[in-house]
Amino acid sequence: MVFVVLLFLFWPQVTCQIPIAKCTISDPLPILYKHHQSGDIIIGAIMSQIYVFSALVTFTNRPSPDLFDDIVRFIPNPTYHASLEIFSTKGRFTPNYNCDTQNNLMAVIGGPNPEVIRHIATILSIFKCPQLIYGSAPLVNENPQAAFYHQMFPNVDHQYKGILQLLLHFGWTWTGVMTMNNDNGERFINEILPIFAQEGICLDFIQRWTVVMYSNDITEMVAEGIKIYHVIMSSTVNAVIIHGEIDTMIILRMFPGMSTYEDISWETKGKIWIMTIQMDFTSLPFQRSLDLDFLHGALSFSVHSEDVSGFHNFLQSRNPTLKNYDGFIQVFWEEAFQCSFLSSVRYTQSESICTGEEKLESLPASVFEMKMTSFSYSIYNAVYALAYALHEMHLSQFKSPGSVDEAGPNVLKKQPWQLNHFMRRVSFNNSAGTKVSFNQLGELEAGFDIINWVPFPNQSFLRVRIGRIDPMASQGEMFTIREEAIVWPRRFNQARPLSQCNDHCHAGYRKATKEGEPFCCYNCLPCLEGKISNQKDIDDCFHCPEDQYPNKEKNDCLPKNVSFLSFEEPLGIGLAISAFLLFLITALVLGIFTKYKDTPIVKANNRNLSYTLLVSLMLSFLCVLLFIGQPGKVACLLQQTAFGLVFSVAIACVLAKTIMVVCAFMATKPGSRVRKWMGKKLVTSIVFSSTLTQATLCTVWLATSPPFPDLDIHSTAEEIVVKCNDGSAIMFYCVLGFLGFLSLSSFLVAFFARRLPDSFNEAKLITFSMLVFCSVWLSFVPTYLSTKGKYMVAVEIFSILASSASLLVCIFSPKCYIILARPDLNYRGHLVRRKF
Repeated sequence: MVFVVLLFLFWPQVTCQIPIAKCTISDPLPILYKHHQSGDIIIGAIMSQIYVFSALVTFTNRPSPDLFDDIVRFIPNPTYHASLEIFSTKGRFTPNYNCDTQNNLMAVIGGPNPEVIRHIATILSIFKCPQLIYGSAPLVNENPQAAFYHQMFPNVDHQYKGILQLLLHFGWTWTGVMTMNNDNGERFINEILPIFAQEGICLDFIQRWTVVMYSNDITEMVAEGIKIYHVIMSSTVNAVIIHGEIDTMIILRMFPGMSTYEDISWETKGKIWIMTIQMDFTSLPFQRSLDLDFLHGALSFSVHSEDVSGFHNFLQSRNPTLKNYDGFIQVFWEEAFQCSFLSSVRYTQSESICTGEEKLESLPASVFEMKMTSFSYSIYNAVYALAYALHEMHLSQFKSPGSVDEAGPNVLKKQPWQLNHFMRRVSFNNSAGTKVSFNQLGELEAGFDIINWVPFPNQSFLRVRIGRIDPMASQGEMFTIREEAIVWPRRFNQARPLSQCNDHCHAGYRKATKEGEPFCCYNCLPCLEGKISNQKDIDDCFHCPEDQYPNKEKNDCLPKNVSFLSFEEPLGIGLAISAFLLFLITALVLGIFTKYKDTPIVKANNRNLSYTLLVSLMLSFLCVLLFIGQPGKVACLLQQTAFGLVFSVAIACVLAKTIMVVCAFMATKPGSRVRKWMGKKLVTSIVFSSTLTQATLCTVWLATSPPFPDLDIHSTAEEIVVKCNDGSAIMFYCVLGFLGFLSLSSFLVAFFARRLPDSFNEAKLITFSMLVFCSVWLSFVPTYLSTKGKYMVAVEIFSILASSASLLVCIFSPKCYIILARPDLNYRGHLVRRKF
């Protein structure tokens, strides 16, 4: 007889919640019958000869009296005995000796604990027997045993991607981890958690739960559990990842009771458990009456499953009193309904008697679920996968004509290792319409469901499917979730929980690392001046584009206004009016001097020089208008050069006037040779040479690097200043420096001539005017360099107006006063009278 061994190597007989009991399949294989021309005989033989065998590994067949014995039963070492027994003659334990030719073992379905699977594989690999795993596979690290693994679970790496997507979706960047202290747990810590960290998930704690091996470890386990409970409940983490195995749920059920040992209320510190697919609901008998509120709002991952038609009716038809059932169902029945059969070794007169007519649907879900769990669904598919593989393996020998007759009675004599090839090629649709197939690594090609747990006061619970992980879908559709369907833990009042080390840094702030803290714990600092952040939790603020500036909140960029000194703004209007008024005043002075040109005070100190100075001052005031308004190409070319030339003429005239005063007094001395230098030639040479020098500098400037219109986007934060770029700063300061040289020369000459004996000494007036002039321009340079934008232009305009006005007022106002108000003083004798 060909048979498949279905090893229930994990659940003890005393376990209340035993999902595997659902997987005792009643004649599941007739649907495999296909109309194959030469294979009908073979497929019929296979279907009639597959036998599903259940082997429970326990130390005793009696119910355990206390918690300690119940937990010890989870030790996987006895699986060696059970694994060897299935290779012995049926009913006898004779290792490596099988004289029962009617029973040909082809495969084993085992799980769900990885330690159990590894112990099974140690024996099965010797006989090259395939093993279908319906739980998490152990780490094999290139172990040859992996060649005989066929996992009814998909690749768990897809699950880890789903957990990461879940954390990122809800923004749970501050998490904790509780894992079993085994190989799978270490792989999760060493290989998977670093990937989480790269995506911004950091951990407050990692707690390892040690696997209990002996009953004398129970005290240490309880102490360790209290310690872990304290760490988890004291943490500010709200989302805790539990990377466990099937028995981890038993440990989790103990947590609410540990609040009696720790002064931390479970109700006020409840967490959101994120459980992996390796976990499912199971419990020990003494936990039957414990509250299930610890599961309220928990999220878990499970292998995608569908409802199998007829399964509910199948469960209702179970009757443990029938002789064709094995002892497993009777033990389960006694524990589930808290009774005992008369034939049971645990029967006592104080217990109620099991009739076998009890209804499974009357049990709460914490004891027995009437729906097929994901583990049971995996075993269901495993049985069908084996049947299909056996079918294909036996059909393969009938590919050539006459092979059926040649095979004869040996048609079903195959070796287990031959099944591996056909297992990898299995692909079929089960009765629920789901495709079942394996990849090249022997892993089931399927997705994961995201489950939300909703418990009820009557010890029942509901698994609500609220999302899906589909590894075969596109990147954007691999993770789907219905957030509106989630029931959160009561502590959070049905609002989405937060699990972050600190509050978000809002727009306008940046993250600053806290020294000695995980990277997701940070301070929030406002952005520096000139920078913004327009997203939450940004690592660093950034500058706005050049044509924009930050708003006051530093969370957005505003377009900069185009700015220049305009005729329409008060400052521009005021400066333009001032220039125009000064121009009119200068023109009036020129008119007065023209009208009274023959008077001694006008004729004194060269009348033509006065005219030239007044005209240059008038042009200086008009030059101011070139600086107001949006600068164009022509305006930029004329601004500095025109001003430099006109002002050079004005200062040269002042210098010539000063030198003429000195020469005039020196010429009056007997035998002086200065007399021959006096006249128009001296004045003309001074003015011409000065103007020519300045004109040469301006020409070189315009020829090499002329000024041009430019946009200044950096001087002011909120404006784009339209200005004239000086082109060559060196030439600009050369032109300005030459004006300073002429001014200083005039000041020095006038200063030394200020005490010459005369009732009307013009040198005093020139000295004072040049003192004001130089003071204005000396203060101009630092002021000009310290201002920005259009105010730089305003400073230069003010300097031009002030210095020009100083020459006009200081030199010409006394003369106008004499001409208009004191004509009695306007005669030669008064002007040349000497004082001895």
